[in-house]
Amino acid sequence: MIEGSTDIQISGKLRYGMVGGGPGAFIGDVHRKSIALDGLAELAAGCFSRSPEKTLETGTALALPRERLYKTFEEMAEAESKRPDAIDFVVIVTPNAGHYPAAKAFLSRGIPVVCDKPLTIEAAEAEELAALAKKNNLLFGVTYTYTGFPAVKHAREMIRTGDIGGIIYVNAEYPQDWLITPQEKEGSKQAAWRTDPALSGKSNCVGDIGSHIENMISYVTGLKIKSLCARLDRILPGRALDDNATIMVEYDNGAKGVYWSSQVALGYDNALQFRIFGTKGGLEWRVEDPNYLKVSLLGKPRVTLSRGRDLLYPHAQSYSRIPSGHPEGYFEALGNIYKTYINALIKQKAGQPLTEADLDFPNAENGLEGVQFISKCVESSEKGAVWVDL
Repeated sequence: MIEGSTDIQISGKLRYGMVGGGPGAFIGDVHRKSIALDGLAELAAGCFSRSPEKTLETGTALALPRERLYKTFEEMAEAESKRPDAIDFVVIVTPNAGHYPAAKAFLSRGIPVVCDKPLTIEAAEAEELAALAKKNNLLFGVTYTYTGFPAVKHAREMIRTGDIGGIIYVNAEYPQDWLITPQEKEGSKQAAWRTDPALSGKSNCVGDIGSHIENMISYVTGLKIKSLCARLDRILPGRALDDNATIMVEYDNGAKGVYWSSQVALGYDNALQFRIFGTKGGLEWRVEDPNYLKVSLLGKPRVTLSRGRDLLYPHAQSYSRIPSGHPEGYFEALGNIYKTYINALIKQKAGQPLTEADLDFPNAENGLEGVQFISKCVESSEKGAVWVDL
């Protein structure tokens, strides 16, 4: 197949601002490039660092006007909310501890928010943000990137349609090996803040990558976790936070599951994957081979569906960008989330009703669920790896 997706056509781009994503940051540039894929929004303002000098450095490199480079996010939220050409939404890509205050500052001034995950450190903070967004009728996105892949969306449609029957077991994992050495002591900015409780929160491994597992399985299956039993490990001596975690879960429909996340699994780069088993079939997907979904149906040969070659369910197909044989990856998946969010914002601004498909992006409620999951994993582990209810 060679057909691509279709987008809403607009006469002018939306404007967005960014908090975080300055010199040395990884994810900010990824967000900027992913948003640029569809040409629906352009960067107009920023507070890229707690250092005004670094904000100026980044803003100058991005050709932004100096008057829209702010010393603090509070100043940015206040000033932008009063401009006739104010930003239409803000993207927050700071370390975890900065998510809540920054998001609250913009939501309180009527500016929609897209925030990196985990949404906040504490569940009460996430609840407050979700309530504030709902009260002010503001679209709130949380960038769980991996749900943006077309094959993932097809897996979700298969489950919703009943193709694999009732789900009975889930196995999901996300191993990496980049923290097998003490990178935080060797000059790595990314390792330093992730392993620091003051910036990362109460968990590193579960908060950083285990939360992706929780969101992915919740999104694809529609199941909610009823209870869990977690063991969070600190494999490298001297670390204050976990770098490996094993989590058993029970879902609201009675199904069982096991999650494993690790940053010390030698030989693995970024190997998020899931295996979902139902009464009539099973599904398997890997982020390192994201264009393909393995499908095993009872009484039929196992097949591998290709994002570009095979006809997916229409909603999933609408996220496919290029023909078969041309890999679509991380940027495209995040771009898909932004495309959906921005198109929904465009429709909302035009006074048009929003459909379920329009709102197919991770929202504040999903972000809250992620924070609750992290908190319960930490609670379970601290109590001796006991079962706790969500």
